[in-house]
Amino acid sequence: MRIPKGTIKEITMKSVELGEEILLLVYLPANFSPLFKYSLLIAQDGHDYFKLGRLGQLADEYLFKREIENLIIVGLPYKDVVDRRRKYNPAGEQNPAYIRFLAHELAAFLDNEFPTYNMGSTRALIGDSLGATVSLMTALNYPHTFGKVILQSPFVDEQVLGLVENFTETELLEIYHIVGNQETEVQMTNGKTSNFLTPNRKLSSIIKNKSITYFYEEFDGNHTWTYWQPDLKRALKMMF
Repeated sequence: MRIPKGTIKEITMKSVELGEEILLLVYLPANFSPLFKYSLLIAQDGHDYFKLGRLGQLADEYLFKREIENLIIVGLPYKDVVDRRRKYNPAGEQNPAYIRFLAHELAAFLDNEFPTYNMGSTRALIGDSLGATVSLMTALNYPHTFGKVILQSPFVDEQVLGLVENFTETELLEIYHIVGNQETEVQMTNGKTSNFLTPNRKLSSIIKNKSITYFYEEFDGNHTWTYWQPDLKRALKMMF
């Protein structure tokens, strides 16, 4: 049986926080109707999640089989690695503004444009590597706006660990977290290599000590889409 395909449309919005036009790639299910309400999945590295992660095809299949709830997926593409680092890296100069953009501007814009539930528990953020980092930081800062976060091999530093350590609104957040057991020498975009595994284990132990709904797994592999793509099948089902 042929699975009906959803559509991905491009929308631009003006961000006051960032002082620039932001491109959104919006996936709407094949049977999209303004009469239904939809949960939201917002993906950093938007192009990657649709192309390499094949997130649209996966949603098509699950929605057709009624294995997940009604879902709109919004991809946020980065312009280049410099732009990505500026916004996603905890030390990036636009990082605080980008987090405010997600919470104050994007969530309201999407609620205005589409039939959403308008509730944090029905909005999820997803990202890989630095995209996972900024997703986690945003959810920790704004758990009433984003109640779910999917982390695929996040970059973790002391700032991130401190944020989790000090987080108190644990009943509002649900976290899905994976990292590869071979992620000990990850090639960074700045030319350096970094051990992702050890800080991720530290992050995991901090989260486990809090009453957060939490899933953690170490997969047998390294820091690439070869492992993140197949993992999305489980992540989508668990979160939606």
